[in-house]
Amino acid sequence: MNKPKIVRPEECQPAHTLWYDRKKYVTVNFMVQKPKDVQVDIQTDKMILCCKNDTDDVFYNELHFYDKIQIYDSRERVYDRTINVLLRKIKPDYAWPRLQKDPAKPSWISVDFDNWRDWEHEEDEGKEEFDRYADMIQDMANNKGATPDMGDLSDFVTSVVSCCPAELKREINGKKETVKGFNVKLQDTILFPEGGGQPDDHGLIGDVPVLRVTRQGPDAVHFVGSPLEAGQEVTVKVDWERRFDHMQQHSGQHLITALADTMFGFKTTSWELGRQRSVIELDTPCTKPTQLQALEEAINEKIRARVPVTVQLLSIDDPAVEKVRSRGLPEDHAGPIRIIDIEGIDANMCCGTHVSNLSHLQVIKLLGTDKGKKNKTNLIFLAGNRVLRYAEKSFSTERSLVSLLKTGPDEHVEAVDKLQKSVKVLQKTNLSLLRDMAVLIAQNFKNDSQRGNFFSLHKKEGDNEFMNIIANEINTEETLVFLTVGEEKGPGLFLLAGPSQQVTEMGPRLLELLQGKGAGKNGRFQGKANNMARRGEVEALLQQLCKHHTSEEE
Repeated sequence: MNKPKIVRPEECQPAHTLWYDRKKYVTVNFMVQKPKDVQVDIQTDKMILCCKNDTDDVFYNELHFYDKIQIYDSRERVYDRTINVLLRKIKPDYAWPRLQKDPAKPSWISVDFDNWRDWEHEEDEGKEEFDRYADMIQDMANNKGATPDMGDLSDFVTSVVSCCPAELKREINGKKETVKGFNVKLQDTILFPEGGGQPDDHGLIGDVPVLRVTRQGPDAVHFVGSPLEAGQEVTVKVDWERRFDHMQQHSGQHLITALADTMFGFKTTSWELGRQRSVIELDTPCTKPTQLQALEEAINEKIRARVPVTVQLLSIDDPAVEKVRSRGLPEDHAGPIRIIDIEGIDANMCCGTHVSNLSHLQVIKLLGTDKGKKNKTNLIFLAGNRVLRYAEKSFSTERSLVSLLKTGPDEHVEAVDKLQKSVKVLQKTNLSLLRDMAVLIAQNFKNDSQRGNFFSLHKKEGDNEFMNIIANEINTEETLVFLTVGEEKGPGLFLLAGPSQQVTEMGPRLLELLQGKGAGKNGRFQGKANNMARRGEVEALLQQLCKHHTSEEE
């Protein structure tokens, strides 16, 4: 939607203006006492400001910029004594010798020498300006289109306060491991420590990857694999793709929670931001499909309405704190209370990262519900880019199923149901054949006059029942039986049955050679083998044992 055109009032005056130049942006401050009725129109080559002060004096400023700027990454913010505007340059690292295209300097424009400095020293003193920029992007509630570019996060400069040896326990591909490294505290950070149901940020300190960020009281602790020197100046970079994904899911949770409560009285008792999907625990035993449909429609309607999301900082004794939604503060909380306000929808205490406008959520999909703990319901959802990835993956799966099942998508369920029924029939037939085969194998051994006192068999297809049938048919009081099923050099199952003394003696040795787990009693020892590659060694060992017992008996 285009903004209404700002018309120059008949009676007005320009506001005194201070400006200064930076590598990536230009800051313009309009000096107005308690500004009100503020209108700002920022275009690629100019901007217009119109407002009143506390005595109703009318101000009008029109600036034609020295060079072009990025309108979607430029912001204004109103304070008690100034209106600050941050202009993102189209051409970074390109100095502006003056604010306007026209070399003639109006009397109302001045250079802000207090903030003007040589670019060579910008990183030494630039933190305050970065904070202002990041704060403006997160806190501003406006409808200026695309998601803000967070490229300036790569320029955050701080210093190392401390670095000490530490260990990190984490899970990789389902396996738990302990990683040795270092806990680093910085003077300040842009990396979010895990908390409030939201995982931590990842990123870099210099060129060292940050594997985990946790909170210890008021401090953020960064776990890294390499040491950093205390007092060292470092550049911190955030993994923006991960950060923005967490922003979408977390703001999405706030929106869903608020509307579920407003529309149906479903209270949120907890939530989890998962790697692939997120879950909200609702304090209700069940939900109806019509309720979920209505909730999803209302959620996406708010997203299309481009509702602003703002941040407020309140003191703990502020009466407004009592009016916001909260599940309580941490015991070690210190400082002001942070409120995330979705305009006209929800106000909630929260320490997490959020979008500045609901339009940045793109879309939310409620996938369904599961039965939760203690008579509660788990609501599963996706927000933003996760919905796009889910749709892409679902379409890819659908195309694969069309090729495999030779049917259209609408017939996939019916086709799979038929296949499952056919498989069950085949499995039942196969099981019956295996049972008959087990009996025949045992009888064939018993009918062999040269059979001896040891029997060994490996079969790729089979199960515990197959092995036990064979062992039951053979007289294991006199014969040692060693049976295995599964891959010849991979995982499988084993059974050792025979005289109790021999089985008890060889069971642990068998586990060692097959890298397995198992137990036994009453002349039987069975379990799982992780590697059948040394099965031949086990068989030879058992044959030698049987020959030894035979020679002793003779």
